[in-house]
Amino acid sequence: MHAFDVLGDPVRRRILELLGDGELTSGAVSAVIREEFGISQPAVSQHLKVLRENGFASVQAEGTRRIYAVAPEALREVDAWLDRFRHFWTPHLDALATEIARGKRERRRDA
Repeated sequence: MHAFDVLGDPVRRRILELLGDGELTSGAVSAVIREEFGISQPAVSQHLKVLRENGFASVQAEGTRRIYAVAPEALREVDAWLDRFRHFWTPHLDALATEIARGKRERRRDA
């Protein structure tokens, strides 16, 4: 499965957002996703499996619990693919940073 096919699903993107904040048990992930998306625990498990099998998440067994974490390598590949498009937004962000800095200087000067 292509990385963007994996990331194209809003449930899987949300799971990655949750894992981006730190490791979570499958139960904790399932509780949030079930509440937000109204899907069953087995459906959440299938999404975790897709993330794991495609290299976006890793799992570690701790007794009967399964601890999930982001596996950064697949995200690095996505980032590398996106790199060819950065020129579309980087100048705009640079210009925004310049305007913010200019505004801060003017406020200090006027204060």
